[in-house]
Amino acid sequence: MHSDLVASRSAEQKGSRESREPSRESRNGSSPQLDPVSLAIIEQLQEDGRRPYAAIGKAVGLSEAAVRQRVQKLLDQGVMQIVAVTDPLTVGFRRQAMVGVNVEGDVEAVADALSAMSECEYVVMTAGSFDLMVEIVCEDDDHLLDVINKRIRAVPGVRSTESFVYLKLKKQTYMWGTR
Repeated sequence: MHSDLVASRSAEQKGSRESREPSRESRNGSSPQLDPVSLAIIEQLQEDGRRPYAAIGKAVGLSEAAVRQRVQKLLDQGVMQIVAVTDPLTVGFRRQAMVGVNVEGDVEAVADALSAMSECEYVVMTAGSFDLMVEIVCEDDDHLLDVINKRIRAVPGVRSTESFVYLKLKKQTYMWGTR
């Protein structure tokens, strides 16, 4: 795997992500506005997260220093992350599942509680059959059972869960560009 603009799936991720993830909104509560140059920088980094700033600058028409500043601003605003994306199997995580969660009461409170669990890599509020979809990455089936049965289902407000265990990962890319 290679570096990309996504959340890392490493064994070292422990504790709440809230304290580590920057806000996705600007100070006035709206999403950051991105100009065409910033979008081009993001696309360059999506192609290769280790691409040198000088090479990016040449591609987008900026100096290396200007690219460095823009990248730092994009990171600070939470627009993107630059991390190593691993294949969970190669780093000891043998079981992945998507868990649909139905909630009674405050969906955001449950989403926050699940987001604080290191095994929960992806938490989204949804419309449809489930209030939340949660991707979890575990070491084995026993770990998966423990996370679902003793931790997720124990969160106040969780009414029910439905698990979709991954048998084989066929595609995982983060190359959607900036459209």
